[in-house]
Amino acid sequence: MTMTHRPIIRPAHSTGRQWLHGMTTALLVGLTALTATTGPAAAQSFAPVIRVNDKVITQYEIDQRIRLLQLLNAPGDPRSLARDQLIEDRLKLGATEQFGVKPDETAITDGIAEFAGRANMEPDAFIAALASDGVSRQTFRDFITAGVAWRTLIRGRFGSKVEISEQDVDRAIASQGSVGGVRVLISEIFIPTGQNPAQAEALANQLSQIRSISEFSAAASKYSAASTRQNGGRVDWMNITSLPPALQSVLLGLSTGQVTQPLPVDGALALFQLRGMQETAAPKVTYSAIDYAIYHIDGGRTAEALGRAKAITDQIDTCDDLYGTAKGQPPQVLTRETRAPGEIPQDVAMELAKLDENEASTNLTANNGQTLELLMLCGRTPANAPATENGEVNRAQIVTQLQNRRLASYADGYLAQLRAEARIVE
Repeated sequence: MTMTHRPIIRPAHSTGRQWLHGMTTALLVGLTALTATTGPAAAQSFAPVIRVNDKVITQYEIDQRIRLLQLLNAPGDPRSLARDQLIEDRLKLGATEQFGVKPDETAITDGIAEFAGRANMEPDAFIAALASDGVSRQTFRDFITAGVAWRTLIRGRFGSKVEISEQDVDRAIASQGSVGGVRVLISEIFIPTGQNPAQAEALANQLSQIRSISEFSAAASKYSAASTRQNGGRVDWMNITSLPPALQSVLLGLSTGQVTQPLPVDGALALFQLRGMQETAAPKVTYSAIDYAIYHIDGGRTAEALGRAKAITDQIDTCDDLYGTAKGQPPQVLTRETRAPGEIPQDVAMELAKLDENEASTNLTANNGQTLELLMLCGRTPANAPATENGEVNRAQIVTQLQNRRLASYADGYLAQLRAEARIVE
């Protein structure tokens, strides 16, 4: 196998210049020891071609960097990119020398191993593969040494200025996903099927033909078992990704005023009318898991059961507080689950879509209406958010990511300052 037929490294989620001179990949290629090569060609190869303050860049270094960029499949013109990078490398080298920054051998060894690991190779094998394609061992070592030194300098100079708050982490979690989302405005009707399933199905099929928003609203007030009947079945704007996956695709296929076909849920048939749809600039967030709790109260939607539910919600702030409420009662009184969105029952998923974290609903019942379900949303895990082994959002890892981003911003600004103040002669 040769390096020319198999890219060594192509870091995920990074391209071009940001990867090549970002915080974690500040590159420096130094002069290697002279070989036994002699003659005018060798002398010309090591002749200085660029001066950056009191430092020089040789043709040999440019050739080595070009070859390295080619092996790494870096986008753009390798010769132009090599020149720009080496100028920046000299600026970084000067700054690290000025502040006495010199990484220890362990840090360099770890850096080499981490870089080789991206290609699923051991360090010695990786270095040998580079050498077989024209990049010397010393060149690669200098490459890593400079990156480690630059990171050390940036952390030392700017680390104290980087403070990440809990609010910063919350915003980062909420913004996971790709830019651009869709939100929908819908109305709903839930028709109970317990007493007469055939009659409920006939009514649901009839209502699914409605195209008038006002007519659907009147039907919701008359027939719906959901609490939204008091508002004509109308639901506020919500992000479409908060809805059950099956319902998302159905709604995206509707035009304003159209109604879904009856959708079976626990003890009812559900109908949804699309009243509006908007694209938003807010990030499109998808979720890998939903954490929710259900506290079961005997009596269905009787005044006594609803009063009991209100008393509970008035006394609790989070899902964890429900454990105290259920203490001493049979285990089945309280259930708490973390499921993928597609695994949640449709009626529960629809109700969760309306809730914010630690908000509760009493719109659902079970056991043919004999049990009131106090449903509480405990949390949502964005699909792209780092997670711990037990599936919870890894807040510590997000803090590290945010710190690195801010340090990268400081590093870019500092490098721009160094370049503006530098004397560069070609």
